[in-house]
Amino acid sequence: MVNDENTPRTRPERRDAARNRQRILDTAHKLFEQYGVEQVSMNQIATEAQIGPGTLYRRYRNKGELCLDLIKDSIDLFFDDIEAYLQESETVPAEQKLKEVISSFICFREKKAQLLTGVEETKSIKSRAQSPLYIELHQILVQLFDEMRGREQKPYLHSAFKADMMLMALSSDSYFFQKNVRGYSPEEILNLLCSTFISD
Repeated sequence: MVNDENTPRTRPERRDAARNRQRILDTAHKLFEQYGVEQVSMNQIATEAQIGPGTLYRRYRNKGELCLDLIKDSIDLFFDDIEAYLQESETVPAEQKLKEVISSFICFREKKAQLLTGVEETKSIKSRAQSPLYIELHQILVQLFDEMRGREQKPYLHSAFKADMMLMALSSDSYFFQKNVRGYSPEEILNLLCSTFISD
């Protein structure tokens, strides 16, 4: 096969690097399941995986990046499901679609609570806003808020701001504070968010 000289070549991952990556992910998954993400250190993962700390830190700068790699396939499936739902629901009112998207994300957060918290705990708000999960979810929310604005002709509805505030409310710290400290169920959180962000 002849390579087109305009096509950039991607170097395949070296076999030993791929083995190390899988060993790290398997070890981290096992330790996180056993002790919880917060209780496990990067050095503990390196020791248990029988690799040097330098090897670990060359691939993952922090535990958040490692958690993100562990959850990446689940995030991809989550967005595939959201995209399929939105394509099938073009005639559904934007308010209903927004509620369904938020409900799906709350379910996803509940199922992947430890890893999502791990992804978020090492990031500032600015860094979180640059993560692939935040960016893609933010775009979906902005589109739905824009859809509502278009129908209602509300020129001062700032969709990006509302999407940011919605995602702040759905961050690990805020969500689990409302659930564990305030005592709201996931269904109540969903309904309260919708009544706050979706105008009647």
